Amino acid sequence: MTAIVVDNISKKFRIPHQKKTTLFQRGLGLIRRQEEFEEFWAVRDVSFDVGKGVTFGIIGRNGSGKSTLLKMLAKVLYPDSGKIATTGRVACFLELGVGFQLELTAEENVYIYSAILGMSNKQTKKIYNAIFDFAELKKFENMKLKNFSSGMIMRLAFSAAFHTDPDIVLIDEVLSVGDESFQKKCVTKINEFKNAGKTIIFVSHSLDAVSQICTRSMLINDGKVLAMGENEVVIKKYLELLGN
Repeated sequence: MTAIVVDNISKKFRIPHQKKTTLFQRGLGLIRRQEEFEEFWAVRDVSFDVGKGVTFGIIGRNGSGKSTLLKMLAKVLYPDSGKIATTGRVACFLELGVGFQLELTAEENVYIYSAILGMSNKQTKKIYNAIFDFAELKKFENMKLKNFSSGMIMRLAFSAAFHTDPDIVLIDEVLSVGDESFQKKCVTKINEFKNAGKTIIFVSHSLDAVSQICTRSMLINDGKVLAMGENEVVIKKYLELLGN
């Protein structure tokens, strides 16, 4: 059974050539708008599918389009062309703070995040303590997120995403933040999800983590797919790209 189908999607952004500082420059920019922006294709003509229960790795250099692709899967961004289809509840752990409100407390954020995923307050209450226990943040539950460190936000986001029992989890560089002890807990939780037949999209610069966690993987560069398939083959292609 297929959990995710990505069909020929593309996403472009407009990059301004120069900043307008005066009223005259802004007016001139409106007249010559087509000359003031450059189109940048972050993702171009990307297609792949992921079966239910598969952990699919996405690797590539900084700026290659990995995070843009993941945001489209999470419906934070929408493709300019092509289609994405997912089956089941999708939880995303993207950049720090995405989906969280820094002016609200950790407790309030957990309830809001769970509600976005379609969970009732009653369902959230059942997993509430487990979320904070795993994140090791119980004593900070009434503190506003703006006073959290980046590592604390990461731990809360990861724990909330996994304890809401989604069918699909999108993870962007979860192993790049936090101490070694928590990283091990993350890997253990990811493996538990794999064993439970959940679908995981895992974006990481850690090739060892991709090798250990992922069923198969994909390499993208300049927004396009360069290789897809067995981890060993894809990682070898990536190392060649880096000149190693």
